[in-house]
Amino acid sequence: MAGLGSENDQKKTARSHGPHFDMNPQTPVLRISQLDALELDSALEQLVWTQFSLCFQNCRPGFLTPLEPELRVLLHLLLWRFTLYSNSATVGQSLLSLRYHSKFSLSPRYRPLSPRQKLGLAVLTAGPLWLQERSHRLLPYLGLSSQGSVSERESGLLHRGLRNALTLVAGIVKFTNLINFLVFLRNGRHPILAERITGAQTVFSKPNVAREVNYKYMNRELLWHGFAEFLIFLFPLINTKKLKATILSAVFGGESASGEGAREGQELWKECGLCGEWPTMPHTVGCQHVFCYYCIKSHSIADPYLTCPKCGAEAGQPKLVKLEVEMTDS
Repeated sequence: MAGLGSENDQKKTARSHGPHFDMNPQTPVLRISQLDALELDSALEQLVWTQFSLCFQNCRPGFLTPLEPELRVLLHLLLWRFTLYSNSATVGQSLLSLRYHSKFSLSPRYRPLSPRQKLGLAVLTAGPLWLQERSHRLLPYLGLSSQGSVSERESGLLHRGLRNALTLVAGIVKFTNLINFLVFLRNGRHPILAERITGAQTVFSKPNVAREVNYKYMNRELLWHGFAEFLIFLFPLINTKKLKATILSAVFGGESASGEGAREGQELWKECGLCGEWPTMPHTVGCQHVFCYYCIKSHSIADPYLTCPKCGAEAGQPKLVKLEVEMTDS
C-alpha cells in the first residue's frame, strides 16, 4: 500500500508540473523568436503608457513630464508583477510559447527563475533607463554643498568629476551591451545583458514547439506595409493643387473660360486666390489671378514649385499689382 501510494504521488507531481518534465532546456530557441518577444514587450509597455497618458489629456500640457521616468518604471514593475513574477514569462514570450529557465540550476530539467532572479531582472531592465533620465538631477544630491568646508571651486570640480564618471559608466554599459548582442548573434542565448547577469535563459514552454509562420497573414502585412511606404514616398512628389486645377479646367474648362472672360477685370481682383478674402497688398504671380502678399509669400516659401490654385499656371515671383482707382462725383 505504501509503494502504491508513493507511485500515485509521483504521478500527481508529474501531472502538476505539466510539460516542464518533457521540456529540454538545451533545445535552442530561434534568435528571431527571442528578439520578437522583446519587441512585443516593448510595444506592450508603450501601449500601456499611451493609455495611461490619455487619462490626463485634459490636464495642462506637460503635467506628467516631471514624473515621467518614475511613472514609466512604476508601470514596468506593474507589468513585471503580473507577468514575469507570476509564471517566469513575459507577455511577448507567452505569445511565442517561450519562458525563462534558471541557468544556475544544476538539474538538466526545467527550473523556473527564483524570486531573486526575477527581481534582479526587473531592476537591471528598468534601473538603467531611469538612471539615464535622472542622472542630471542626481548630481546636485551626490555632490557636496558649497556652504561648508568645501569651496565653490572644489564643489564645481566634484560635480564635473561625477558627471564625467557617469558619462564613462554609460559608455561602458553601452559597449558591454554591444558585445553581449554580438555574443548573442554567435551562440543564440541572452539577447540582453540583464538576462546574462541574472542567469535567465529563454527556453520553450511546450515540448516540440516550432515557430509557426502564417504566410497568408505575413504576405498581407508585407503588402500593406509596402503599399503604405510607397504612398508615403509618392505623396510629397505630387502637386495636389496643380492636379486639382488641371482636373477642374478639364471638366469645367469651357464654362470657366467664358465666365472668367465675362467678369475679367471685375471679380478676379476682388478676392485672393488662396484665402478667398479681399486681397491685402494684392500681388500677382504671372497669371490673371491676384493674391494677398502674405498668402502667396508664405505658400511660395513652403512650396518652391507652387502653382496657381485657380488655373494651374506655374507661379513666378510675386509682383505688386498697381490699381488705378477713378473717383467720380455722384
